[in-house]
Amino acid sequence: MIIDWTHFTPWTSLAGGSLIGLAAAIFLLFNGRIAGISGILGGLLQRSHGDMAWRIAFLLGLLGAPFFYGIFAPLPAVHVDASTATLVVAGLLVGVGTRYGSGCTSGHGVCGLSRGSLRSLVATAAFMTAGFITVFIVRHLLG
Repeated sequence: MIIDWTHFTPWTSLAGGSLIGLAAAIFLLFNGRIAGISGILGGLLQRSHGDMAWRIAFLLGLLGAPFFYGIFAPLPAVHVDASTATLVVAGLLVGVGTRYGSGCTSGHGVCGLSRGSLRSLVATAAFMTAGFITVFIVRHLLG
């Protein structure tokens, strides 16, 4: 394993992670809900009465945050090596996986672990293990 020290950004990563944790805590404190993106989006697609506005506001804030950040600093360059078909298949697999796992990485990894949920610990361990295996196969066996 080789660490890319030129792109290693511990302070900005720490700041970003802290802001995600703070946002999840504020969301739970003031809304009484877990800030899992798949659950918020899933609830929006089910069209439940009375909770559409906050779901739309949350997702708009999520999508608008990079533009707000861009006012103060240049956005980092993003380079994706995968094809569009690969991204679509991967996105669909993530979507199906979050429905089977009753939550996504943000819901289980950030919110569930901080609440001491055993289910979230198992789900996060499964996410991480699948990610490690996928990277190993793609980088070392196929690439």
